[in-house]
Amino acid sequence: MNSFAEDVLKGLSANPRYLPSMYFYDEAGDRLFKEITKLEEYYLTRCEEEILNNQKEKMLQCFSPDGAGFNLIELGPGDGLKSRILLEYLKKHQVDFEYFPIDISDNVLSLLEKNLSRKLPGLKIHSMNMDYFKALDELHRFTHKPSIVLFLGSNIGNFKHQESVNFLKALHEKIDDDDRLLIGMDLKKDAKLILAAYDDKKGITRDFNLNYLERINRELRGEFLPEHFFHKAVYDQESGEAKSFLVSKCKHEVYIGALDQTFVFDKNEAIFMEVSKKFDGYSIEQLAAETGFRVEQYFYDNSRYFTNVIWRKV
Repeated sequence: MNSFAEDVLKGLSANPRYLPSMYFYDEAGDRLFKEITKLEEYYLTRCEEEILNNQKEKMLQCFSPDGAGFNLIELGPGDGLKSRILLEYLKKHQVDFEYFPIDISDNVLSLLEKNLSRKLPGLKIHSMNMDYFKALDELHRFTHKPSIVLFLGSNIGNFKHQESVNFLKALHEKIDDDDRLLIGMDLKKDAKLILAAYDDKKGITRDFNLNYLERINRELRGEFLPEHFFHKAVYDQESGEAKSFLVSKCKHEVYIGALDQTFVFDKNEAIFMEVSKKFDGYSIEQLAAETGFRVEQYFYDNSRYFTNVIWRKV
């Protein structure tokens, strides 16, 4: 049984049920998420692109105050459109750097490398199709330059609090004292704006969630009928957590061949799909302190909807 099958079995056997968000991104999921980032309601990508476009020079000053070379390591690069803003700027200004995108999706990395090779010929790119921490271990074996680790797109918000603490502590152990982390974090704001970003009028976010069930059908011989579920998004202003669920419209059974198991869903039973946490200044500082970092620099978009923050090891 592969890891996808094991994790689906664990999640659907739990009470309440959940599906691990790391498996959203197969080929169809990648395409749907790219559509999401272009939606009017999905402000996150536009805000982060604005930050990178307007403040890339200041970021470089933080990355390398003395002009020394470095490795640019990106955890979960996606389509690379945001990081390409930095890559273009660094290459144009002849900065001494090499780019290491890390992702568990081979599809993401192959598309990224193809696009970057075409748009930025001569870019030193080394794709790493593996777990983040295994990749960081590998990097330590053959390069000793300081590293700038990019974790963009509010990806840290997709962890529950203790998961984010565990992840950042593990990352703290894998990087050196002179390395830096540039982390994207969505900020608390009007609840209507946040909810709209996860429940768009065109239903692309709904399709993105339902594609998870279709992936189970494709890869694990599942018998989900996506029309038996509807997508629901909720937001808690106090905790800053926006959560997505797939909710069963009726009582029904689903057999998954690769697991040789049948799951019974009650009417209105929810499968937890994803969390996207929103932060404020206090929670950012607290999270950094709790995981062995200190905040070095904030960068904001004009609306102050989003921030990219540079962290250093303490």
